Amino acid sequence: MARITLDNVTKRYGANAVIDQLSLDIAHGEFFTLLGPSGCGKTTLLRAIAGFVMPDSGRLLLDGEDITHQPPHLRGTGMVFQDYALFPDKSVFDNVAYGLRVRRLPSGDVRARVDAMLERMGLGALGARLPAALSGGQRQRVALARSLVIEPKVLLMDEPLSNLDAKLRVQMRDVIRQLQQELRITAVFVTHDQEEALSMSDRIALLRAGRIDQLDTPEGLYRQPATAYAADFIGAANLLSVTTRPGPAGQACVELAGAVVSVPIAIERAGQGTLAARPESVSLHSPGTAGLLGAQVVFRRYVGHKVTYALQLADGTPLQADVAATSDPCLGPGAPVALQFGPGCRLVSA
Repeated sequence: MARITLDNVTKRYGANAVIDQLSLDIAHGEFFTLLGPSGCGKTTLLRAIAGFVMPDSGRLLLDGEDITHQPPHLRGTGMVFQDYALFPDKSVFDNVAYGLRVRRLPSGDVRARVDAMLERMGLGALGARLPAALSGGQRQRVALARSLVIEPKVLLMDEPLSNLDAKLRVQMRDVIRQLQQELRITAVFVTHDQEEALSMSDRIALLRAGRIDQLDTPEGLYRQPATAYAADFIGAANLLSVTTRPGPAGQACVELAGAVVSVPIAIERAGQGTLAARPESVSLHSPGTAGLLGAQVVFRRYVGHKVTYALQLADGTPLQADVAATSDPCLGPGAPVALQFGPGCRLVSA
């Protein structure tokens, strides 16, 4: 088992609380992602779990054991760094073997375990090469192999894909996720890339100024953001200031840009708020259609499987709508349209 518990952890640098009274449980075998922009505390939190950063207050527990003051090498964690941190003067084999040799395993055991791991990572023929002779993807696999060969309880990864090109990043996402599932290892992954987080994670903690803004599954974060911050960070979202009142049968009457339209959200009372509408929840219709919201096309962006329209409401409010490429009306700048808000819209807090 490898369950991680953070109990009211705080880390300050001067007057700045990088981690602010944060509590969290990560289950055994879970692929857990810490997501957020630069400066939100995600890397500091990961390094605290690893033992490289000491909290000012609070506790860290692994399977119920307090490891807050335990040195990194006794925690049973493996770490993959953003820059891989490979020894440039050591071969692939010696890089992967390093952790086993530090633990003073017999040379025969080291050879067997390193050879098996290199084969598993598709590096079997590269054991004698130096890191400089490897591609970025190969170096990333070596770093991953070095962390996994020691059979850690927890695998910690600090933006390990950020130095790879777009195609290789997608390939390595699949490699990491498949290995994690095969080994049934607890993994904590740090990234600022919401697509990585959505595609790899069992659960995601979206961090904001050292605290968890929302903790949820990828589907929950995308489809049911609780705050404007979450809606804006996870995928694209139109965040619109609106006045609402209850409507019929799960609908709300929403006042926006001088018009009142029906939106499929249930509310109990009238008030002002923020409507979060994903671009795919905004559909385009013929101008002047009764009951819909008038807008004008600013520009059209073709991206292969879909077309994104930048639009402007009568009061100048900007928003975007996504249309499947197969049903694109091919509207040019200045074209009038009518907009309808479909399922997937939510009222969110600030």
